[in-house]
Amino acid sequence: QVQPVESGGGLVQAGGSLRLSCAASGRTFSNYAMGWFRQAPGKVREFVATISYSGARTYYADSVKGRFTISRDNAKSTVSLQMNSLKPEDTAVYYCAAAPAYPSGSSYSSEYNYWGQGTQVTVSS
Repeated sequence: QVQPVESGGGLVQAGGSLRLSCAASGRTFSNYAMGWFRQAPGKVREFVATISYSGARTYYADSVKGRFTISRDNAKSTVSLQMNSLKPEDTAVYYCAAAPAYPSGSSYSSEYNYWGQGTQVTVSS
């Protein structure tokens, strides 16, 4: 079992960058795929990026491909999301989540068992 805790959100101008971090307590972090999701006001939660348990495989939503990079450090039990060339439409609460049963990663929120509380990202135009 892991408990993700996100940090690094904030306010940034369009075209800027932010780096989100997720610290996941628990001895089995290195066995779990991790993912980032986001939810904008009035919209459903959507997939952003996922990384396999080893970090060898990553997968991104089309809307962020080429701008966002997900990475992990199993020694520190952390996963990060580097966000570049931010757009106002990236404004949302960003959530970190763990998927114990899908070690290769997943884009489906239903396959994630453990979720953080979220961190707000606001991109001004």
